[in-house]
Amino acid sequence: MKAKRSFAALAVGGVAVVSVVAGVDMFSNNGNGVASDPVSGRAQMAVNSQRAKEAAAIKKPTAEEQAQAVIKLRNQVEAVAAARKQAQDQAALARKARNAAVARYTALGKAAAESRSERASRDAERKKYEGTPKEVARNLFADHGWDLDQFDCLNKLWTKESRWLVDADNPTSSAYGIPQALPGRRMAEYGSDWRTNPITQIKWGLDYIQDRYGSPCEAWAHSQAKNWY
Repeated sequence: MKAKRSFAALAVGGVAVVSVVAGVDMFSNNGNGVASDPVSGRAQMAVNSQRAKEAAAIKKPTAEEQAQAVIKLRNQVEAVAAARKQAQDQAALARKARNAAVARYTALGKAAAESRSERASRDAERKKYEGTPKEVARNLFADHGWDLDQFDCLNKLWTKESRWLVDADNPTSSAYGIPQALPGRRMAEYGSDWRTNPITQIKWGLDYIQDRYGSPCEAWAHSQAKNWY
């Protein structure tokens, strides 16, 4: 009895493939591959053609497109570098401005402190020369490194010499003033007002004592021994 043949239609890639079904798999042909079956071969060709079309649809970039892509990437890298440099430059400028402001503030504070110190120094220097001749002489002791217990010797010395009179004039010599400078014009190096200004005379007299005797008490001891200093 002959096997009943049946037909089946298979659509592959838009191509109708007809296979005779004879109780076996419609793509089987006694163990042969599909390439040996004319119908199956055409189906495979249709599949390959479809794959080729899909592959062709993926367009490969041209050399010009690749070059443009490289340029674009380079421009992006350069833009990032430029932005970073700009940010760092701005930070440096801000830091410089901040440091300048701090420097100005410090300088102003220093100037103010120096101004206050200078004013205080001027005030203290001015106060040295306020008061009677004896008070002025006592105020100037610190400038010579003398203790105030030396003042008693100075007071005795200049009381003996001139009684602390600015215009004391020795009739037997040209000695003049509180310290009895001989001659009186020696004191001109301390001021042209040496004839009338007790401060000018006192400054000269104290320097003379320091340079010649070292201290008022040493000068007084010499005066007691020699009757002059």
